[in-house]
Amino acid sequence: MERNQSGKYCVRLRVYYPRHAWTLNVYFLAGSFDRSMKKLEEALDFLQRQEEKLWFWGVDRADDMGFSAEFLKEAGMKLDRRMDFPKRATSVTLAPEREVPASVLGPMRRGLAEAVDLVRAAAAGD
Repeated sequence: MERNQSGKYCVRLRVYYPRHAWTLNVYFLAGSFDRSMKKLEEALDFLQRQEEKLWFWGVDRADDMGFSAEFLKEAGMKLDRRMDFPKRATSVTLAPEREVPASVLGPMRRGLAEAVDLVRAAAAGD
C-alpha cells in the first residue's frame, strides 16, 4: 500500500494461485485508509471466488486480456502491468474459495497502517 501523487491510497496485490501455478497482479485506488481496507477485503474475497474465471481468461485465453480487464474493473480493480513489486510487502496465505478470516485481516491492517505511517514520517522529515 502506498499513497500516490494525488493523495489516494494505491493497493497493489500479487496473487499466486497454486492450483494452476500462475500469478495475477492487480491494484485499486481508495480515498482513505479505512476505505482501502474495506476494498482490500472485498478484493481478496473476489479474487478467491473467481480464480477459475480469472485463470481461464488470463492464461488460457491470454489473447483476450480485454475481458480480464473488464471483469476486474467490475470489481473495482485494474491489471497491474508494473514488473517491480515493493520489497516490504505484507504477505498473507488464504485457503481457496473460503471467506477471509478476521484473524488475518486484523494483523494485516495494523501492519499496513504502520507501513503507511512510516512512509508519512519519512516524507515529513524531508
